[in-house]
Amino acid sequence: MDFGIALYLGQSGLTLGAIYALLALALVLVFAVTRVIFIPQGEIMTFGALSLVGIHAGHAPQVVWLVLVLGVLASAADAAQAWRRGAGHALRMVLGHLGVPLLGLAACLLLPLGKLPYALQIVVALLVTVPLGPLLYRLVYQPVAQASVLTLLLLSVALHLALTSLGLYFFGPEGSRLPAFSDGSFQLAGMPVDAQTLWIIALSAVLVVALFGFFNYTLWGKALRATAVSRTGAQLMGISPAFAGRTAFALAALIGALSGMFIASTTIIYYDSGFVIGLKGFVAAIIGGLSSYPLAAAGSIFVGLVESFSSFWASAYKDVIVFSLIVPVLLWRSLAHGSGVHQEDEE
Repeated sequence: MDFGIALYLGQSGLTLGAIYALLALALVLVFAVTRVIFIPQGEIMTFGALSLVGIHAGHAPQVVWLVLVLGVLASAADAAQAWRRGAGHALRMVLGHLGVPLLGLAACLLLPLGKLPYALQIVVALLVTVPLGPLLYRLVYQPVAQASVLTLLLLSVALHLALTSLGLYFFGPEGSRLPAFSDGSFQLAGMPVDAQTLWIIALSAVLVVALFGFFNYTLWGKALRATAVSRTGAQLMGISPAFAGRTAFALAALIGALSGMFIASTTIIYYDSGFVIGLKGFVAAIIGGLSSYPLAAAGSIFVGLVESFSSFWASAYKDVIVFSLIVPVLLWRSLAHGSGVHQEDEE
């Protein structure tokens, strides 16, 4: 391997790491707020990417109907309680569950999707797929919010299988790819650098900075941070756990859909591609301890670089190498936890 190849692999690794960082941040956010290991994050990623593929081709994605059905079910689940509180509360509840899905449906049916600018097509795809997050939380996780982490994990596995099957029905087995945000390139130290790579890294960085500002300078972000620290304490301060859960899942769905669009602009993506990609984001989140956003981001860059260089040395085993990274991390954390428990027993 010469220096030029190393630079090219490093560029690819940074691009992958930027995408995995977004997925890892979403997983850490959801787990910190709700204790849910959100395995279907990968499916939301593929739904976002493949919905944009359909919109770019001028077709309304079938996901819009799934989101509408989920919105109706969520409204029905809250109908009785909403009517007891009054007509105004019931109207706000219906708008909360069905407002964005109906807006996405109207955009898909009324707009000339294939003729829209690329940026507006992305907005429509986000309107279609992002509501999946809070609606899935309301229907699947909120009724059992106090269950054990293992129970919530089993629900995530079941939901992953269901969404994968729906993905096959909606999009078919064929892979698809999105056009790049930009086709330009330039030379850096004698190495060609694609403008698309810079777009992905820059947009990922902007999104991370936006999340930092959201959590530190907005009331909703501070409410999520309080819930992550102590659900009981946050509830005593008037913060609704259901509101925190829906907000966390909405942010995770937004991040997942954007990540899928980034990936689909660099490689072919299939209906079931999200599971493996999401697992790599999970590996990065585990490196961060499922609690630290900076460590999760750093772990994502490391995972991306390892995958990139592994594809050069042992391309057939690159996924195995990436997933093996989780073993020493878990062993180290297990030993550290065991040592801490032993010291507490001695005291």
